[in-house]
Amino acid sequence: MPSANHTRSKPIKVSHKTALIVVDVQNDFCPGGALAVPGGDRVVPILNKYIRIFQAHDAPIIATRDWHPRDHSSFTSFGGIWPPHCIQDSLGAGFQAGLNLPKATKIVSKGTDATLEAYSGFQHTSLTEWLRGRKVETVFVGGLATDYCVKSTVLDALKAGFKAIYLADASRGVNVKPEDSEQAEQEMQQAGATKAVLDEIEP
Repeated sequence: MPSANHTRSKPIKVSHKTALIVVDVQNDFCPGGALAVPGGDRVVPILNKYIRIFQAHDAPIIATRDWHPRDHSSFTSFGGIWPPHCIQDSLGAGFQAGLNLPKATKIVSKGTDATLEAYSGFQHTSLTEWLRGRKVETVFVGGLATDYCVKSTVLDALKAGFKAIYLADASRGVNVKPEDSEQAEQEMQQAGATKAVLDEIEP
């Protein structure tokens, strides 16, 4: 499959008006975790490269995480559709060990209310206000999982008035149905997001 770089005339620039959102790269979503995304750990080396680029430009880096109470409504034992995962302060809720998040990374915890589901990093959080306060105009989004929290974060970023760039090479999907990630990518692009990979980003 040819890179989109063949059709993009200029590299995508990173600046103080852009932010990187690393979505839910947590142990429970990686192989061996309670709700593992197939190949979820493979996003880590690629995300680390994006992180280095954003660090070099002194651009904001955000890491979202599921941070659920033990009785969260999304869990099967409480009427939800998911097995218990990313329980607050558990090993499963921790970020994957190989992910090189800088000390200055903004951590956004979501799903902290037992009664509210939150796939998006913008849902029931202060992320919109935080980004606006730093004059951010464009967010680059990658992580886990393409067809759930990455998609929801991208769509909510667009709704909040930000430009959104979906990092295809730094995301992996659950794919309950084989086509779920592909459909998620189409939905993001139809909503106005740009799909990109690492070699299209200005170093």
